[in-house]
Amino acid sequence: MTNNVIYGIHAVQAKLKRSAGSVQKIFVQGGKRSGRLEALVEEARKQKIGVSELSREELDRMAQGGVHQGIVASVGASSSSVMTLDDVFEKSENLFLLVLDGVQDPHNLGACLRVADAAGVDAVIAPKDNAVSLTPTVRKVASGAAESVPYIQVTNLARTLQELKDRGIWLYGAAGEAEDSIFDKKLERPLAIVMGAEGKGLRRLTRDHCDFLVKIPMEGTVDSLNVSVATGICCFEVVRQNMCKF
Repeated sequence: MTNNVIYGIHAVQAKLKRSAGSVQKIFVQGGKRSGRLEALVEEARKQKIGVSELSREELDRMAQGGVHQGIVASVGASSSSVMTLDDVFEKSENLFLLVLDGVQDPHNLGACLRVADAAGVDAVIAPKDNAVSLTPTVRKVASGAAESVPYIQVTNLARTLQELKDRGIWLYGAAGEAEDSIFDKKLERPLAIVMGAEGKGLRRLTRDHCDFLVKIPMEGTVDSLNVSVATGICCFEVVRQNMCKF
């Protein structure tokens, strides 16, 4: 699947709202449409974006089997895809960042982006190698969050973590074997929550660059959580502790 299409009502709606200039054309299913789809068509026409009707089968092929909900958009590069760390640091001195150390499942990344958006994360950072990019599936699962939260992929994650530390960002790495619970740590911004990959956790170099290692206390029989679930718990503990500063 190529990365120059997005599909699904939420993803297309967010793209039209936040960066309509990057939308090249809208493709919608022919025949009777829902009110939500019709509203997107009208918005696209207001933005002078071409709209074409296709059959469901044609949209299925464009989305390569994804659940497109009757709408697909061809897009160019978005502002979030070209944002750099320097751009992020210009936004605020009190940053809240999320680092994903090699998340490869597009559904997990999409869910992490939704968490990041809801928790007010300023940017998500990930390595370019062995990590999923902003695929159409990621954008669909993210339900618009891929358009609102910068996703920055870096060549050398260890070097980037050191740069974050040099800029005054505290790094909190999530690790099941850590001694300290995240609920007992004082999570003061500026900071970055660092999450490991599915099944593997944090790589050694990533772990070594963290200022603190924290765990989510597990009371049941399972010994780990899905990365997006764990990300939600960690990010919203930051929100809880910093509510008066948000």
